[in-house]
Amino acid sequence: MERIKYSQIIQDVLSNHSANDLDKNTEIQLLFDTERHHYQVLNIGWKEQKRTYGVIIHVDIKNEKIWIQRDGTEIGIANELVAVGVPKEDIVLGFHAPYKRQFTDFAVG
Repeated sequence: MERIKYSQIIQDVLSNHSANDLDKNTEIQLLFDTERHHYQVLNIGWKEQKRTYGVIIHVDIKNEKIWIQRDGTEIGIANELVAVGVPKEDIVLGFHAPYKRQFTDFAVG
């Protein structure tokens, strides 16, 4: 059986977050490094004369698993990936300490 193309699935899921640009002074940027398998959603701009720059979502593919390094969403990127067919055993919540991952429904690493 052919392996699921996680790179394209991640890009599709993260692209849905670029439409969530609610502030005209900031923008959502998508950064996809498909060669090294790093994917990010950034918030960049200005709010009340202060610079805004932050990583909303950071996902990597390592050892054929999807590693969620940062998830600043309410719904949860892991839940979105599961909804489009990614098995939970192929998702690692990298933002949790290694000893805590065993208590999640997802892979430990």
